[in-house]
Amino acid sequence: QLQAFGGGLVQAGGSLRLSCAASGRTVSSYNMGWFRQAPGKEREFVAAITWSGRSIYYTDSVKGRFTISRDVAKNTVYLQMNSLKPEDTAVYYCAAKPVTLWSGRSYDTSTNYDYWGQGTQVTVSS
Repeated sequence: QLQAFGGGLVQAGGSLRLSCAASGRTVSSYNMGWFRQAPGKEREFVAAITWSGRSIYYTDSVKGRFTISRDVAKNTVYLQMNSLKPEDTAVYYCAAKPVTLWSGRSYDTSTNYDYWGQGTQVTVSS
């Protein structure tokens, strides 16, 4: 089970840190991703971190502003979001798939992930 939290209302230029706590599974055995979905839009990829933590991926629009990381001891993946913009407003979801089942899939495709958190709302005001 994945539980995402940490969203909220912030002014443009502000920061938030999202957390994704994994219960019943170990983040070091899963490739983990963050996606977001704005009203009326499709779910889009934000960032991903591999099971080893050695590889990290970002969508272009968040590079240099967002940082994905993990704490294996706490079984938690984080998304630090800085310099937030109104266009970052969305529900943010964390996702996971066992690395043993990954088989060369792309990290930015939502259908490649098996497990999803419930989502946490991020609202950035201008």
